[in-house]
Amino acid sequence: MDIQEANSLDPAAFIETFGGIYEHSAWVAEAVLASRPFATVAELTTAMAKAVVDAGPGPQLELLCAHPDLAGRLADTGELTAESTAEQKAAGLDDMSIETKTALVELNAAYLDRFGFPFVICARLNDADSILAAIRQRQDHSVETEMATALAEVDKIAELRLRETLCLE
Repeated sequence: MDIQEANSLDPAAFIETFGGIYEHSAWVAEAVLASRPFATVAELTTAMAKAVVDAGPGPQLELLCAHPDLAGRLADTGELTAESTAEQKAAGLDDMSIETKTALVELNAAYLDRFGFPFVICARLNDADSILAAIRQRQDHSVETEMATALAEVDKIAELRLRETLCLE
């Protein structure tokens, strides 16, 4: 599918196609419907990221909370979205040592307790070691800084998902 085809989708098909770009947050795709047509994929990517910014703190927190823990219970039980499963696999999170997995699970829990939302990082651009280093480093952020950092990571994830959906990867 190219950007012209994406622009020509009826609203329901557009939301179905792009509703998972932001994890369990089809509202982002709904928010950009009226902005069509998009001249480029970059324009669609920017519009979706802007919809998240414009939504404000409440929906942003819900968006972050829609993300699964990395290598957590949902991964263990096979309940991740197909996108999250592929992303975590690309980072090697499905093949970690017991020690590394235990450390990540403990750090995820501490992070969630501190910030009130799960740790989010673009797994496809990282591996288990860099993810562990990032979660340790980001524990020292203020809540405001960390929310901004997590949302920036969500945008990276969304851009890669969008590029994949439009067969640009």
